[in-house]
Amino acid sequence: MNDMTPIKVETTLKDWETDQEVRWCPGCGDYAILKAVQRTLPELGADPAMTVFVSGIGCSSRFPYYVESYGFHTIHGRAPAFATGIKLANPELDVWIVTGDGDGMSIGGNHTMHILRRNLDCQILLFNNEIYGLTKGQYSPTSRLGTTSPSTPGGSVDRPARPAAFALGAGARFVARGFDVSKNLPQVLKAAHAHKGAAFIEIFQNCIVYNKDVFDDFAAPKGAEAQQLWLQHDEPMLFDKGTKGLRVNTDHLHLDVVDVVDGDWQAAGVIVHDQTNRALAHMLIEMPFGPFPMALGVLYDDPRPTFEHELLGQDAKLVEGKVADLGKLLAKGQTWTVEAGGPDL
Repeated sequence: MNDMTPIKVETTLKDWETDQEVRWCPGCGDYAILKAVQRTLPELGADPAMTVFVSGIGCSSRFPYYVESYGFHTIHGRAPAFATGIKLANPELDVWIVTGDGDGMSIGGNHTMHILRRNLDCQILLFNNEIYGLTKGQYSPTSRLGTTSPSTPGGSVDRPARPAAFALGAGARFVARGFDVSKNLPQVLKAAHAHKGAAFIEIFQNCIVYNKDVFDDFAAPKGAEAQQLWLQHDEPMLFDKGTKGLRVNTDHLHLDVVDVVDGDWQAAGVIVHDQTNRALAHMLIEMPFGPFPMALGVLYDDPRPTFEHELLGQDAKLVEGKVADLGKLLAKGQTWTVEAGGPDL
């Protein structure tokens, strides 16, 4: 197969905007995510003619209409299956999957799992608003305990799924988090695009109508910075303007929050982020918010050969030195010939 690095193309934000009316509720976090993606694509040198956005069903899944590239608005939960076919048909395409917590974690949970474990080279953006927005506010797989909705009037008793934990458990080699209005979201998108393989980003997204401000304690446009831990590879895990950090409690093998005095994070025992450490990524994902900050940015990044590279490479070896002969293939095995001129019936 062809492993050539894609040729970078010069574009602007306007080149990635379509003539379609963007139809989300006023104030929806999807607007901010769309703009972050449209601003990032020119910086990647992406080519609209070689870019494909694939979605399933849900509010987030209107995304392909609003990006000036190729796009597929497919069926509920099955975007990964379509994306796999697209990538295998033309491995040089830059494939992005846009899904939601319902589309990707409920009806499409098995498809999400398989594309991650197979490690298809694509970017998966899972918009998590912890609610079913398109179908009028029912609770979703990621809704918190006690969430009241038309389908849980007494409050949800379901234990919520954690998309980042799901991705890591499914064998994803790149797992990250961001939120809709974050100025750091484009950097996370760039890191995902640079990763060769299935790159999974959970994006916390505000549903202005059915789950308003549910993430404000760590993702409000202003005032929540102290509750955000933005991870950088080979950098200490500091937050709240560097006054706090995380260290490993070696007695119980979990993370602790510690105070950092006068910027001396080494003395406080603050650890340095290693994005290739899967066990560390698991601890960061499982940190309970409140006692701990929300871990954002690239949690895990450890590439391995991609699905299409392995599969198409295997196919190339199987046909090496062979000549395609349809007639010979059809005649292989037990065959018979029907001739004209037989007895009249």
